[in-house]
Amino acid sequence: MAAGSFYPADAKQLAAMIDGLLAATKPTPIKDLAAIVVPHAGYVYSGHVAAQSYALLKGRPIQRVVVIAPCHVDAFSFSSVFDGDAYDTPLGRVAVDTAFAAKLASMDRRIKRSERGHVMVNGRGEHSLEVQLPFLQRVLKDFKVVPIVMGEQDYDTCRALGVALAKLIQGPGTLIVASSDLSHFHPYDKATQLDGKTLQAIEEWDYLSMARNFERRVWEACGGGPIVAAMIASERLGATESRVLKYANSGDVTGDRSSVVGYGAAAFYKPESTGGATSSRRFSLTTAEKAELLEIAKKSVETAVREHKGYDVGTARSARLMQERGAFVTLKKHGQLRGCIGYVAPVEPLAVTVRDVAAFAALRDQRFLPVTAAELPELEYEISVLSPLRRVLDTRGIRIGTDGLVIKRDTSEGLLLPQVAPEQGWNRLQFLENTCLKAGINASSWKDPNTDIFSFTALVFGDHTPARRDD
Repeated sequence: MAAGSFYPADAKQLAAMIDGLLAATKPTPIKDLAAIVVPHAGYVYSGHVAAQSYALLKGRPIQRVVVIAPCHVDAFSFSSVFDGDAYDTPLGRVAVDTAFAAKLASMDRRIKRSERGHVMVNGRGEHSLEVQLPFLQRVLKDFKVVPIVMGEQDYDTCRALGVALAKLIQGPGTLIVASSDLSHFHPYDKATQLDGKTLQAIEEWDYLSMARNFERRVWEACGGGPIVAAMIASERLGATESRVLKYANSGDVTGDRSSVVGYGAAAFYKPESTGGATSSRRFSLTTAEKAELLEIAKKSVETAVREHKGYDVGTARSARLMQERGAFVTLKKHGQLRGCIGYVAPVEPLAVTVRDVAAFAALRDQRFLPVTAAELPELEYEISVLSPLRRVLDTRGIRIGTDGLVIKRDTSEGLLLPQVAPEQGWNRLQFLENTCLKAGINASSWKDPNTDIFSFTALVFGDHTPARRDD
């Protein structure tokens, strides 16, 4: 379906093109590789980016490749595992691992064997999976493929697929390929800004925030679901490190920067040491930046309460205050909680997030009546700037006073900030149980394998709070 448009239909030309792209790469040495991310545009546009990921596969004993791709031509609510025997490319047939495919489809109702996403629909064929196969045929000697096209890409569907894959994959002979382009049809500078957010989340291994921002369409990647599913599967297989190998967009090829499509190559792999997931990038603020954020929070609350409108934060902010970070604002009155609301995911620049959630804490926390003008002089402000979220692999590693928790099961979700446990005198078990209760689920639900526990640290500061760092 893609031959002759996305890549050459002639076998010799196709092989020569791929070999040339691979020869131009300088592969990054990565030992225990679990998955790669590759773009799926025409080879003339994105082939040089895809080659950076595929070059890693040379010489590896890979017998099975699970390719997860998005669907551009059909709409359905599940992950479609191809029910045929093979895919064809100009370089020959690629056999489907039908036994693995059948087992995978039996593991969750959101995974089905189907031709949806794999055949022509109204004269159009899905290219995002097929374009990966010729590269695989040139770098691997003998392999079978498990072709998966995701119709729905919400977090629960991604989780179901990722968990099922992790349960089925045994040993080092299987590789996961996530097929995705990044932002579409923005001016060059806007595209690189948008794509940088996705690539940073990949490097920080924050797939929950990534999934949320894709669902809300504030970030763009047509294969965001395949990336998240690949990260979930990789993590459960012990691969908790990531590396962005290359980024470019169509403007770098054509010279036309008015409307571009972004492409990224990345790898997920096991850490060389036994320490598990690496800590998130250290984030800090200067004393002046903290004071500025506190001033924004106070003025936002005062403007919202007195004038019933939003506070204008302006644009003359430091680079760190314009980074997108999750944050909470806690209001207290005479030492007692008066309101607390925040964004977990990094959806807005930090200065804007603090402005918004401060006003929400004052007026929209449903546990309290709205703050009145008479109360404003009595309020105490505390800001918590959140690190990226990482799934907890061992609850014994949760650090009281340092880690905050997000517990998620299906549509239920609860969050408690790092400072809550020591303030309440909780131990680790009580912290887990109370986060479950905050989510509206049973206190022991953290033990359920269908429950995900994420931890984060926070840079906490305020009117009467000693400044703390993310250590």
